[in-house]
Amino acid sequence: MTAITHSSGARRAATDPWIWVWLGALLLSALLYVFRDAAPWAVDYPKEWIVPLSAWISAVMGWIKTNFTWLTRGFSGLIAIPLDAAFGLLAKSFKIGHGADALVIPRLSWVGIVIAVALAGLALGGRSIGIVAGACFLYLAIFGQWESSMLTLALIAICVPFCVVTGILVGILGYRHPAIDRLLITPILDLMQTMPTFAYLVPMLLLFGNNPVSALLATGIFATPPMVRATILALNRVPQEIGDFGTMAGCTRLQKLWRVLVPAARPTLMVGVNQVIMLSLNMVIISSMIGAGGLGYDVLLAMRALKVGQALEAGLAIVALAIALDQLSQAAARRRPTHRIEGTLWQRHPYLVSALAALAVTTLISIGWPPLYKVPSSITISTAPIWKSMVDWINLNFFDIIEVVRTFMLLHILNPTRAFLDGMPWLAATGLLGLAGWRLGGPKLAILAAGLTFFCAAVGLWEKTMATVYLCGIGSIISALIGIPIGVWGARSDKAHRIITPIIDTLQTLPSFVFLIPVVMLFRVGDVTALIAVVSFAIVPAIRYTDHGIRQVPPALIEAARVSGCTRQQIFRRVQFPLALPEIMLGINQTILLALSMLIIAAMVGTRDLGQEVFISLAKADSGRGIVAGLAVAFIGIVADRLIGAGSARARRRLGLA
Repeated sequence: MTAITHSSGARRAATDPWIWVWLGALLLSALLYVFRDAAPWAVDYPKEWIVPLSAWISAVMGWIKTNFTWLTRGFSGLIAIPLDAAFGLLAKSFKIGHGADALVIPRLSWVGIVIAVALAGLALGGRSIGIVAGACFLYLAIFGQWESSMLTLALIAICVPFCVVTGILVGILGYRHPAIDRLLITPILDLMQTMPTFAYLVPMLLLFGNNPVSALLATGIFATPPMVRATILALNRVPQEIGDFGTMAGCTRLQKLWRVLVPAARPTLMVGVNQVIMLSLNMVIISSMIGAGGLGYDVLLAMRALKVGQALEAGLAIVALAIALDQLSQAAARRRPTHRIEGTLWQRHPYLVSALAALAVTTLISIGWPPLYKVPSSITISTAPIWKSMVDWINLNFFDIIEVVRTFMLLHILNPTRAFLDGMPWLAATGLLGLAGWRLGGPKLAILAAGLTFFCAAVGLWEKTMATVYLCGIGSIISALIGIPIGVWGARSDKAHRIITPIIDTLQTLPSFVFLIPVVMLFRVGDVTALIAVVSFAIVPAIRYTDHGIRQVPPALIEAARVSGCTRQQIFRRVQFPLALPEIMLGINQTILLALSMLIIAAMVGTRDLGQEVFISLAKADSGRGIVAGLAVAFIGIVADRLIGAGSARARRRLGLA
C-alpha cells in the first residue's frame, strides 16, 4: 500500500506542469546570470530607463513648502499647544506672563509621579503590576534619567490619544464599508507598516522643521495602523447576537455602535492600544533625530561620541520605561469592566483619588522643598563607568574570539551571499517572483509581486535593494533556524515554556534602537553588527508562532496518532509539525518584516543598503530620495508578506484547516 502511494505521488509530481515551468525559469535565470554580456539590459537596469521619481517627489514637496508655509506653521502651532502643556506638566514648568512678573507653575513632583504610576498599576493589575511599574519609574529617578524620560513620556502622552482616536474612527469606517477597507484602507496600512521608520522623518523635517512637533507627527503616523487593524478586527469579532440585541432594544445606528458594539469589542481594542503605546515609544526614540529630545537623543549623542557607559545607561532607561508602559497597558487590556458603584468619588475611584492627591500634595510641597521638584544628585547613581568597564573587559579578554566570529561570518556567509545577489539580473528576479506569485495566488498576486519588484529597478535602487535583501534574508534565515527549535522546545515542555515566555515578552517590549547599543560596542560597525542586531530583534515571532502553532494542534489528533502506535517523535514529525506549519510560516513572515524594520535602523552602523539611502536623505533633508527608498523597503516587505501569506493559506487548505 505504501509503495503504491509513493509511486502515485511520484507520477503526480512528474506530470505536474509547474515542475517544468520552474525548471525552465530557473534555467533561463542561470543562463542570464552566467552569460551576462548576451543581454546586458536584462542584467543591469539601463540608466536611461530610470524613472526620476525622487526628483519629482522632491519638487512637489518643495512646492508645498513654498506655497503652504502658512498652513504648516499654523498646524504646527496648533499641535504645539497640547505638546507644550505636556512638557510643562512632566518635564518643564509652566510660565504665564513675561519678565520678572511672570507666574511660574512647577511641574509635577517626581515622587508624586512614581506614586501615581504605582497606584495605577495596583488598580489595573494588582500588587505585582503596581510594584513593577513603580520600580521602573523609581529606577529612572535613581539612575539619573528622569529629565530625559519625562520628555519622552510627554510626547507619548500626547501621541497615544491622537493615534487611538484616529485609529478607532478609521477602523469604524473600514468596518462599516468593507469595500473601502479592502480597496483603500488595507493597502495603505500595509504600506505604512512596512515603510521604514526613518522615511517618516524626512517629509516631517522638511515641512515642519527640526522640532518636537515634527517628531510627534511622524510618531503618530507610524503608530496609528495597529489601532485601525485592531478596531476592524474587534468589531468583526463581536457576536452577531449582541448586535441583534442592540437592534431589538431600539438603538439607533450610532447608539448601537458606541453603546453596544464598541464596549463588546473592548478587550481587542485594548490590545490595539498596547501596540500603539509600544510603537509610539519605539518611534519617539528614533524621532530624536529631528528634535524630539529625550532618551533617544541621549543614546544618539553617546553613540556618536563612543561613550559606551552613557549609551547603555540611557538604553536601560528606555527598557525600564517600555516595561512599565507595556505592563500597565496589558493590565488595562486584561481588566474586565466592573459594575458602577454608588457613593462618593473616593468610594467609586479610590486609586484615582489617591494618585491625584499624591501628585497635588508632593507638587505643592516641592515649591518650598527642591528635593521633591528635582531628583537630588545625592541619591542618584551612575552605572556608566560599570558598563564601560564591562565592555572593555569583554573586548580585552574575548577580542580574538569576537574577531574570529566576525571574520568567519564575513568571509563564509555574508560576502558570498552578497556577491551572488549583487550579480542577480533584475529581469530574472522580477520574473521568478512573479512566477511564485502566480503559483501561490494567481495572476493578481503575480502582477503585484513582479510590479513591486520592478519598481525597485525602475527607480535606480536595484543594487541597494539586493543589499537589503541579502542582509534581511540571512537575518531571517538565522532567526528561523534558532527560533523554530526554541519554539518547538517551548511547545513540548511546559517548564521550558515558562522560561521562554517572559524572555520573549521582554524582548518584544524593547524598542529596536536598544538592540544596536551592545552589539556596536562589541562588534564595531559593519554588516556583522547589523546582522546580529537584526537576529536579536526579529527572532521573537519565530519562537512565539512556532510555540503557539504546535500547542494549537487539536488534542484529538494527537491522541489518535498515539493510539495508532506512533512514538513521541513520530507524532511530532507527522502530526504536530505539519499541522503547525501554516502558523510557523506566519511567524517567519513577521520575522522578515521585523528584520526589515531593524535593518533600516542598522544603517546607523554603516550598512550599504536602502537604509543608508533613507539615512542620507534624512541628513540632507532630501524628501524624494528618502520616500522612494522607503517605498522600496515597503515593497520588499509587501512582496514577502503576500507570498508567504498565500503559501500559508494554500498549506491550510491542503491540510483541511480552512
